[in-house]
Amino acid sequence: MDLKLDGKTALITGSSKGIGEAVARGLAREKAIVIVHGRDRFKAEQVAKEIVADGGRAHAVVGDLTLDADVERLVAEAQALVGPIDIVVNNAGGSGGAED
Repeated sequence: MDLKLDGKTALITGSSKGIGEAVARGLAREKAIVIVHGRDRFKAEQVAKEIVADGGRAHAVVGDLTLDADVERLVAEAQALVGPIDIVVNNAGGSGGAED
């Protein structure tokens, strides 16, 4: 299937394992530039390295999505690596963050 994602950038939260990892690998097979996210740097970097070894394009960012500062930092880091983000897959989440 050709989803016409060649050159598009995709940030997939929670993609260092499980469903998010499968989504990241699928988007990479469709030629998207994938940003793998997780809280564990080793796991996120490992998935990104495997995607690259399989011929895809991938980078890893790390952060806790329940912390606003981490979210802002990881998005800025992703944009510094690949430019504007075209696709966001919100696969991970949690409670916490800013209080009203």
